[in-house]
Amino acid sequence: MSNISTNLNQVLSELPKHVQLVAVSKTKSEQEILQAYEAGQRVFGENKIQEMTDKQANLPSDIQWHMIGHVQTNKVKYMAPYVQLIHGVHKMKLLKEINKEAKKNERVIDCLLQIKIAEEDTKYGMDLATAKEILSGDVYTQMKNVKIVGLMGMATFTEDTQQIHKEFEYLSQAFNQLKLQHPELEILSMGMSGDYKIALEHQSNMLRIGSAIFGARNY
Repeated sequence: MSNISTNLNQVLSELPKHVQLVAVSKTKSEQEILQAYEAGQRVFGENKIQEMTDKQANLPSDIQWHMIGHVQTNKVKYMAPYVQLIHGVHKMKLLKEINKEAKKNERVIDCLLQIKIAEEDTKYGMDLATAKEILSGDVYTQMKNVKIVGLMGMATFTEDTQQIHKEFEYLSQAFNQLKLQHPELEILSMGMSGDYKIALEHQSNMLRIGSAIFGARNY
């Protein structure tokens, strides 16, 4: 059994049944992705649209591809034919573009609103008030080709676990608050290789894990 399949099985053994694992395969080769695929993994996350599109063309058609990185509006068209879930919708302009390109492909694309919970300026995201406005506003409710199915957030990159707990707890409360008005929200995507155990304590039900499965990233 390869290291990748051993690592994958180890991670899966720690997850509750209702938690979905997105194997973050950015910078990884198609051969490495296939090793995870052969061990049973079907959901993979990439952060560059061109790289994901190249891999999607060459790898098994039953793989679900998630776009987990920052999305530039001019590149949405390349992934619109196949992407399963877009994690990082950080503004209305992007949501409109996804809706437009999904319509051209006669699809409905699932999206997560990215909430800014980290203190770092490098992390994208909207505030909770903006998320509320989008979900309740006429512009989104009239869109036929996108569906907001949850929230995503990235904690500060820090050794301070108390801060990570605080940020994940904030996102968890925001999710519960929005779900009261919008019961269709089902996904709370938070937690990566370094902090997924903390994320699970705050009701995350989708994890984005790369290095714990594939080893250190290749650059």
